[in-house]
Amino acid sequence: MLEKMGEFFDARLEGYEEHQLTCIASAEAFYPFTAALLPRGTGVHILDLGCGTGLELGYYFALAPHAAVTGIDLAPGMLAALREKFPDRDLTLIRGSYFDVPFPEARFDAAVSVESLHHFTQAEKATLYRKLHRALKPGGYFILTDYFAPSEADEIFYRRELARLKAEQGITDGAFYHYDTPLTVAHETEALLEAGFASVELLGRWGDTCTLRAAK
Repeated sequence: MLEKMGEFFDARLEGYEEHQLTCIASAEAFYPFTAALLPRGTGVHILDLGCGTGLELGYYFALAPHAAVTGIDLAPGMLAALREKFPDRDLTLIRGSYFDVPFPEARFDAAVSVESLHHFTQAEKATLYRKLHRALKPGGYFILTDYFAPSEADEIFYRRELARLKAEQGITDGAFYHYDTPLTVAHETEALLEAGFASVELLGRWGDTCTLRAAK
């Protein structure tokens, strides 16, 4: 049974971090790896798309305790847990869809997303990435660590399965429902370049999980 995105994650809040770190291959490696790629220093401002409970932020704040982070997530329980974890950090938390929340222009030194964006199409991401590109300062960049489809055939299969499940359940609204529909690295790269990013580098790979760096 498909569940709306925010409700899905809040229903699994208890035990969520343990699941992420122990049930996803190499999570203990890619969370700190991602955090280490973000800028440090006084006055640094980071945008976190789909921040959840802030698993990558725990590693990041150890490196950059004075950084300001704006986190966006659909799940209010996740945001409350994140706030409770880091009561003394400079956190601005926004409940909503990062597709709908407006981003201020040229505000952020970098953006990050970990294990969140594998639920959306290439066209949806291209629209989001254009907004993200405008929100980054000159010289800014986006670090994406996520699960990717191993082939275009897999990518097509996931999208068809989601459509089939929605039809079976009579889902016709425009809300986001939890079902993994990852793109290939090639199609993710295309979406980022189409949005205006100057370059996209593959910095790390752990099976089907990869880290990309898109430079403005």
